[in-house]
Amino acid sequence: MKRQYAFTLIELLVVIAIIALLISILLPSLSNARRMGRTTVCATNLRQLGAGWLMYADGNDGNSIPGRPGKFTDNSANVYFVGNGYQWRPRWFVTMGAESGFFAFSAPSPDSADDNKLNIDGNKVFICPEAPERINNRNYTYGYNYQFLGNARFRAGGKAAGFIRFPVKASRLAAASTVMAADAMGTAAGKPADQRTAYRVDGSADLNAVGNHAWSLDPPRLTANGDFCDDNNRAPQHRSAPDVRHLLKANVIFCDGHVESRTLESLGYVVNDDGSIAADGQGTHNSFFSGSTRDEDPPIIN
Repeated sequence: MKRQYAFTLIELLVVIAIIALLISILLPSLSNARRMGRTTVCATNLRQLGAGWLMYADGNDGNSIPGRPGKFTDNSANVYFVGNGYQWRPRWFVTMGAESGFFAFSAPSPDSADDNKLNIDGNKVFICPEAPERINNRNYTYGYNYQFLGNARFRAGGKAAGFIRFPVKASRLAAASTVMAADAMGTAAGKPADQRTAYRVDGSADLNAVGNHAWSLDPPRLTANGDFCDDNNRAPQHRSAPDVRHLLKANVIFCDGHVESRTLESLGYVVNDDGSIAADGQGTHNSFFSGSTRDEDPPIIN
C-alpha cells in the first residue's frame, strides 16, 4: 500500500499566512485601480458636459451658459424650457439639455417649490462615480466657473442694474487655459476639514456640509465686493472650491473640452493648515478662471 502524505498543521498555517500576506499586498493596488477607473469615468462625463457647453454657445449667439438665470419678480419669467420640459431657474448643467439632448431630470419642474428637491435621474453623465450620492439639483457634484463664464444673478440694484457678468462670448476666452467646471466641494471648502459635515442629498442647506451649493465654483481669489457661491451667504468662510476626491486631485474640464486631474495649488488655490481654502492672500490667483489667463478680480456685484 502506498503511503499517503498530507499537510501538517504548521505547513497549513504557513500557506494561509502567505496567502494573507499576498492579499494584503494586492488589496491597496486593487483599490487604487478601482479609484483610477472611477477617475477615468468622471473625466469622460466632464468631456461630454464640455461638449454640451460648446453646443450651447454655438446655438446661442456664441454666449457661454449662465450659471443660473437671475430671479425675476414676475415668476412666469423664471421658467425656462430645458429640452424635455420646463424648469424653474435651471442651473447650468440643466440648461445644457435644451441644446445637447441629454437631460439631467426625467421630469423637470416649473414649480419653485421643487427647486431643491429634484435629484438627477435623467442621465449618468451628470454624476461623478467617486461621489454617486451627490445628485441633488442644488447640492450638485460638479461646480461651474459661474463668476467669469456667466454670472446671471442681478447686481445689488436688482433687474434695473443688470447682470453681474452676462452674457460672456465663448470665442473671446483663452479656452485651453480657462476652467469651465470641476469636481466641487461647495461651501464646505471654506471650513476647517474637521468641521465639515456629511452631504445632504435632500437639498437642504448646511453651510458645513460637503457638496452644499456645489453647483457653483468660486475662483481661488475672492474680493469683498465680488460674489460668492451662495448668494444668500456671501462671506469668505462660505466659499466654494474644487473637491480633490480623485486620489488627492480634482478633475477639471477646460473651455476647449480637455480634462485634467489637478491639485488645488496648481489651479491657484491656497490650502490653510486646518484644511480650509483661503479666499485671498499670498499665492492665490485667478489665472485659470478669468478667461484671459490674467489674475483678474471677480466681477463686482454692486
